[in-house]
Amino acid sequence: MESKFLKIMKKTLILFSALAISLTSCNDDYLDFDKEDSIPAENFFQTEADAIEGTNAIYANLRSWEVSAFPSFIFSIASDDAEKGSSVGDASFFNDYNNFTFTKTQVQIDSWWRGQWNGVNRCNQVITKVPAISMDETLKNRLIAEARFLRAFHYWYLVRAFGGVPIYDGLPADGNYNIPRNTKEEVYAFIIADLQFAAQNLPPTYSGADKGRATSGAAKSYLAKLYLYQQNWSQALTLSNEVMGMGYDLLPDYNSVFRIANENSIESVFESQASYVAGNCDISNSQYSQTQGVRGLLGWGFNVPSQNLADSFEAGDVRRDATIVFRGETTPEGDFIPLEGDNPMYNQKSYVPSGQIGPGCSEGSEQNVRLMRFAEVLLINAEAANESGNTSQALESLNRVRNRAGLDDFDSADQAAIRQAIWRERRSELAMESIDRYFDVVRQGRGTEVFGPLGFQAGKNEVFPIPNDAIQLSNGVLEQNTGY
Repeated sequence: MESKFLKIMKKTLILFSALAISLTSCNDDYLDFDKEDSIPAENFFQTEADAIEGTNAIYANLRSWEVSAFPSFIFSIASDDAEKGSSVGDASFFNDYNNFTFTKTQVQIDSWWRGQWNGVNRCNQVITKVPAISMDETLKNRLIAEARFLRAFHYWYLVRAFGGVPIYDGLPADGNYNIPRNTKEEVYAFIIADLQFAAQNLPPTYSGADKGRATSGAAKSYLAKLYLYQQNWSQALTLSNEVMGMGYDLLPDYNSVFRIANENSIESVFESQASYVAGNCDISNSQYSQTQGVRGLLGWGFNVPSQNLADSFEAGDVRRDATIVFRGETTPEGDFIPLEGDNPMYNQKSYVPSGQIGPGCSEGSEQNVRLMRFAEVLLINAEAANESGNTSQALESLNRVRNRAGLDDFDSADQAAIRQAIWRERRSELAMESIDRYFDVVRQGRGTEVFGPLGFQAGKNEVFPIPNDAIQLSNGVLEQNTGY
């Protein structure tokens, strides 16, 4: 029997107290999370079943509109990987990201902000309230570790997008959410503590209905990635080495990685779970695929690959055709993409074959979203090894990824050349499946070089603006990022 974990939240879950940052009135619409048949938070978290359900609700947020659909596109459209897509006039506000004219009042930035804080709040509900429940102690500890992993996940998305943000370590005892921003370094330290706890207290694998929950491997992988951003090469290398010894591997066929049949595969480190529930499209729905599918055939057609991305792949790289679905082609799963249409190409990683769409539901009713794959762990390992002077290990990890893509080994003894090869490989391997291209280029110090022709301004566009609504609701407690 399928678990509730894989079914997203049924109607009777939690009425979470609001944590949409820095709010001064519980009557503001910004805080309105009420759901029909919801259970008030003060009446919840009484039993072991409540603890499980509350933790499941955190995972459910990963599939929300704010986290997985339109708001997430702002980062790829602002990069050189993607453009708005759809028809010329539809959602024209996305063009503001493509040319860096977006402002602090932009709705999608506000939605991204809200989605991450909603996730943080759900995590803090579990972290604060589950310890007092009389239940199996081993399970209790695991659920708290899952919540701390997921809190770190949301803070990771927040700190890259906005820089320093307020830190909430649990639900504030005084009920005051209107606090100033912490520094970026303090947020990083907070994330590290959560991921270290999760790595120590989560199992390496799950079985049965629990498959897909956060694991120690996922915690170590995200920790290694954070250290990469901090240029803490030794820690990134140590942790990625540990993950490489945990039984993960690459699937032989790159295209198959993103298909429903290979969800939670040996290559998967962490995924946002989806499951079609017959007769209940609200539960089944994930608009990640619907919003990006071929316009007029399999979705709305937004967030399309750029010509720059299409031209960036090496000759013979199988990832080009597995990342981009072109007009006039027939997919490996048998869907013909008509020659006529609004856009010449679409995101194939978000593609769900027409025969696998839940009857009566949207295109994404059954598709998990890949959030961390073993291929990225290998590239983290390659970069950390190269920066640590371990050329042989850097090339070994890099070439495992290249060989799966049908490419020959990259061979060089020059650290700078290997660095450039790894950066290029990250783009080719992860294109169109994450927000990482934008933040990779920024952390590499290449924002002006790569995004300058699009309008990127150094000293400003390394981060996005704090939403104007949040600034106003804080009565000035929150300070805006420079340049906005």
